[in-house]
Amino acid sequence: MADVQMGEAETFAFQAEINQLLSLIINTFYSNKEIFLRELISNSSDALDKIRYESLTDKSKLDAQPELFIRLVPDKINKTLSIIDSGIGMTKADLVNNLGTIARSGTKEFMEALQAGADVSMIGQFGVGFYSAYLVAEKVIVTTKHNDDEQYIWESQAGGSFTVTRDVNGEQLGRGTKITLFLKEDQMEYLEERRLKDLVKKHSEFISYPIYLWTEKTTEKEVSDDEDEETKKEEEGDIEEDILGEKVEKVVVSDRIVDSPCCLVTGEYGWTANMERIMKAQALRDSSMSSYMSSKKTMEINPDNGIMEELRKRAEADKNDKSVKDLVMLLFETALLTSGFSLDDPNTFAARIHRMLKLGLSIDEDETGEEEAEMPALEEDVNEESKMEEVD
Repeated sequence: MADVQMGEAETFAFQAEINQLLSLIINTFYSNKEIFLRELISNSSDALDKIRYESLTDKSKLDAQPELFIRLVPDKINKTLSIIDSGIGMTKADLVNNLGTIARSGTKEFMEALQAGADVSMIGQFGVGFYSAYLVAEKVIVTTKHNDDEQYIWESQAGGSFTVTRDVNGEQLGRGTKITLFLKEDQMEYLEERRLKDLVKKHSEFISYPIYLWTEKTTEKEVSDDEDEETKKEEEGDIEEDILGEKVEKVVVSDRIVDSPCCLVTGEYGWTANMERIMKAQALRDSSMSSYMSSKKTMEINPDNGIMEELRKRAEADKNDKSVKDLVMLLFETALLTSGFSLDDPNTFAARIHRMLKLGLSIDEDETGEEEAEMPALEEDVNEESKMEEVD
C-alpha cells in the first residue's frame, strides 16, 4: 500500500460468528478458491446498481464519478490484486457494521452448511461473499468513499480484529470502493492476465457493467549489429567535440584511417591547407576574406587506435581530467601540422609537448621550477681576450 498520511486508526473486534467464519475459511483447505473473484465482482455490481438507482432521481449523485465501471489491477511487484468500482461506496458506519461487527443472518447458516460438507462456492447465497477474499489473501485493505462521508480505509489480517482509518492524503476515489488483496505466496496465479480473463469469462460474463483488466505490455526490440555500431559511432566523437569547440565543425568516426589516431579533412569549398598557409603569409592580405574562405575542418578519429581508446576510458572516469583536454588539443594540433596547416600559436603547442615530455620522464612541474631557480647566474668573464676588439 502506498505510504500516505492518515487519521487516527480505530480498532474493532470482529463479531464472534464472523470470527469463526474467517477462521474456518483460512484454516480449512478448499480447492475452489477462484470463486473469491466472482463474489467481489458481484459485490461491486451490487454497489453500482445502488448508485445508478439513486441517480435516477438525483443526477448529482454521479458528479464525483460519472462513469460506472469495475477494474481489476494486478500488481506483480507488490503481489496485490485490486478490485475497484465506482459504485455507491460505504460510509464509516457501513464499514464498521457491514465488514465485521454485525453478523448477517446467513453467517451462522453458512458455517453450518460448510461443516455439513457444502461447497465454499455457496458463500454468496448467504450474504457473506466478501470474506471469500481470505481464501487467497493474507491481508485485505478496503478503501471506500461515499457521497455522504469522507474517504475511509478498512484493514484486517483476519486476526480477530480490524482497523478503520480516515484517509487524509491517499489516492482519492471520488466515489466507490477499492479492495486490495495481499495474496498468499501460493496464490500468485491470480496476478496472471490470462488467468484473470478466464475467471471473468467463466463467472462474471453477464455482469451489466464494463470490467476492465489493467495490463502491462512489454515489447522486445532487436537492435541489429549495424544499428548498435552506428549508435556507438555517433557517441564516439562527443568527448573530442566538447573539448575542441569551434576549432572544428564536427568530429566523426573515420572509415579510412588505419594507423593514426586522427586526421583533419576540409570541405570541398574554401582554401586548401597550402593556400591557407600562403594567404596567412601575405603582408597585405584582406583579413576579412580569411573568415569565410578558411575551410571548415572536420576531425576524423580512429576509435580502434590505442590512444583514442585510453582517452575515452579516462574521460569516462573523470570528465574534468585536465590531461585528457591537453591530449585532445595536442592531437588536434598535431593533426593540423600533418595535414599541412600552420599553427596559430606554436608556443602553446611547444609548451604542451614539453609538458608531455616531463610527464613521460616523471618530472614534477614544481621540481623543475625549483631547479631553474637554484641555477647560478653566469659570471661575466672580465678577461680582455674574451672582449671583442674595437674597430678603428
